[in-house]
Amino acid sequence: MWLLLGLCSALMLGSYDVCKKVSLQGNAVIPVLLTSVVFSSLLLLPLLLLSRLQPGWLSGTPFLVPQVDGRTHLFILLKSVIVLTSWIFSYFALKHLPITIATPVSATRPAWTVMGALLLFGEQLNGYQFAGIVVALFSFYMFSVAGRREGISFTHNRWFWFLILGTLTGALSGLYDKYLMREFDHMAVQVYYTFYQALIMAVITLLLWYPGRKSSTPFQFRWTILLISVFLVASDFFYFYALTMPDSLISVLSTVRRLGVVVPFLYGVVVLHDKNVKLKAVCLSGVLLGMFFLFLGSC
Repeated sequence: MWLLLGLCSALMLGSYDVCKKVSLQGNAVIPVLLTSVVFSSLLLLPLLLLSRLQPGWLSGTPFLVPQVDGRTHLFILLKSVIVLTSWIFSYFALKHLPITIATPVSATRPAWTVMGALLLFGEQLNGYQFAGIVVALFSFYMFSVAGRREGISFTHNRWFWFLILGTLTGALSGLYDKYLMREFDHMAVQVYYTFYQALIMAVITLLLWYPGRKSSTPFQFRWTILLISVFLVASDFFYFYALTMPDSLISVLSTVRRLGVVVPFLYGVVVLHDKNVKLKAVCLSGVLLGMFFLFLGSC
């Protein structure tokens, strides 16, 4: 069951990446991110209100949002900070890099998560996991080759480094999820971390974007910004709920979620007509193969 939920999360995550790319083209990044997280909060608000006013309606379902103490809120707030850091870097990278490069590179996140587990938790790599990391990193290098063919120097391109930072902080978030889902309720984490994101992004928007908005890229509202929220909320729900199941494996779920990268890759090829498709397809196959090795090593 948890694996099926992971596949549903992957499909939603791939659709989420496509909506991000459409929303960010020629648009201001920070208000796009603010609008999406505010709408995500509005989508989850009815569940919180029902959980407080009519808890019996949601009792026995995975949608009940329990009350949590101040200590729990601090842990969830840290989750919000980590995720927002990853998103800010990733959104800027996705805006300025081809989607057929940005999303597959982000898909190597499970390899970094496994290496983080190795360093932080003292986990030991088996043969499949080692092979998965090697293949994923080699594919990562090959994407730099594809980027150079399009005039993108991965050494000197700041958006590439934004992508790296977004990927690494995203991997850190995955490691943190492993702890959160063991200690706290999945709906409490999803609902409150989304609300905290909206508050933090409102402050960032007022301090960093709003004062200089007239001299920077203007913000244009697009309906795909709302779809970012819909697909993200659905993806997170499937993912967090899967993590609550006793036999679920964070390394497998993190890997399965990355399968959603196929959706934005096809969008980049068919709709955006990105270049060097054959080389990128080979690189993407390498990423998926690396993720498959990680999957085998974690079963």
